[in-house]
Amino acid sequence: MSEYTPLTRISDQPLDPDEVEEAVTGPQHGAVVVFTGKVRDHDAGQAVSALEYSAHPEAGKFLARVCAEMTAESGLPVAAVHRIGSLTVGDPAIAVAVAAPHRREAFTICAELVDRIKHEVPIWKRQLFADGMSEWVNACG
Repeated sequence: MSEYTPLTRISDQPLDPDEVEEAVTGPQHGAVVVFTGKVRDHDAGQAVSALEYSAHPEAGKFLARVCAEMTAESGLPVAAVHRIGSLTVGDPAIAVAVAAPHRREAFTICAELVDRIKHEVPIWKRQLFADGMSEWVNACG
């Protein structure tokens, strides 16, 4: 697996979860877990109308590093793409895939990868509420 380079991208274009699945699929893997995070219509009891994602200019490098580290640590292929710009309810904001010989390992690594992306990649989310108010989520830190 040392020659594998994970698919990673920060994009202002709509995401295709099939792309991340195809990037990790192989005959040696019996399990492929794909996580698609979508814009939901609520947060903490408030109606959400849209989200705006912005990213640091080097966010793509952070994403590539996290994915490369996960691949090196687990020996499994991973892929992750994250959307920036304006999104509406139902739009995919992130798509992540992990392939493994068995499902438990694929699920575990996929969850760890999503958590690391959320904590280590400088992408910020602004929630727009139905009442016209907005708030930045996890913008500090």
